[in-house]
Amino acid sequence: MLHQMPVQPIPFGRSAHGRRDSQASSSSSSVQLPRTLAPIAASAPELVNVPLDYIRRRLRSEAPQMMAGLSSLAPSHVPSTLPKSHLPPSLSIPLRAPSSRVAPTYPTHVLAVSSSKSSHDSQAIMVPVHSLVLAAQCARLPELRTPNAAVSHTLYLPVIPMSLPSPAAFTVLRSFMYDHRLDGVLKVLFPVPPSFLANLSHSAVKATMSSGQALHQLSLYLCEASVYNLQKLTEYAAHVKDLWQDMVALGLFDTELWDTVDLAWDIVLGAMNLAVVMRQ
Repeated sequence: MLHQMPVQPIPFGRSAHGRRDSQASSSSSSVQLPRTLAPIAASAPELVNVPLDYIRRRLRSEAPQMMAGLSSLAPSHVPSTLPKSHLPPSLSIPLRAPSSRVAPTYPTHVLAVSSSKSSHDSQAIMVPVHSLVLAAQCARLPELRTPNAAVSHTLYLPVIPMSLPSPAAFTVLRSFMYDHRLDGVLKVLFPVPPSFLANLSHSAVKATMSSGQALHQLSLYLCEASVYNLQKLTEYAAHVKDLWQDMVALGLFDTELWDTVDLAWDIVLGAMNLAVVMRQ
C-alpha cells in the first residue's frame, strides 16, 4: 500500500537499445525509479493510502469515460501548439455534446509540452490530460494540483508547462496511458504486418522477442516496406529512441510497454542490418 514510506530509488539499468541489463551499474545513465509515485499525493491526496495497483485497475476500467471526456472538448478551442514563451495560465474550453452514451469524465489540465533538447523550438504541444492517469503511472511529473470541474458548458483547465526530449513521442505515451494498447504503440513507430498487430498481447510480444525467426520476419517486412532505405530505417530507429527517452524522463514504468519498446528496437535494428547486407 502507498503508506508514508521513504522514496528508495530502484536502479533499472538498460543497454543502449533499452533492453534490461542485469550487469548495468547504478550510474547516472541508469533509470532511477522510486518505489512509490509521489505525484499521486498532489493530484489526489485522498488516494495516498490506496494501493497503487488498485488505482491503476480502476483507471483502466474508467478509461471509456475519460476518453469520452477528452472527445467532449471543442477542437477549435484547444490549440494544437502555442508559443512556449507566451503560455496562458489556463484555457477556457467549450464542451460539445457527448458523442457516445458513456458519461464523460472531463480532463483536469492541459500540458504544454516543449522540447528539452532544442532551445530553438519555440512551440509547445498542448495536450489535455486527466492528472490522475499520469500520476498513477509516472514517477516524474510537474505538480498537477487542483483538478477543475465543468462550469455550465465550459471547462477551465490550468496550463502546465512540461519539457520532454520528444513532445511528439509524448502524444503516443499519453494514448497508451489511457487505452494500454500495445498495437497502438507499435504501429505509430514503423510499418508492422496487420496480422501481427491483431489482438497483440504482452505474451505475444514476449514470445516474439524470444523467437529469432519471428524477429527476422518482422525485420524483413520493415526492410521491404522501407524499400531497403537505410536513411528511412534510421528515422524509424529515432522514433523508438524518442519514445524510450520520454519514458525515462517521465519515470513511466510499465512492463508491457517496456517490452514492446524493446521489441520495436530489435525489429528496427534487424531491418537496418538486412538493408546493409542487401546493399553490399
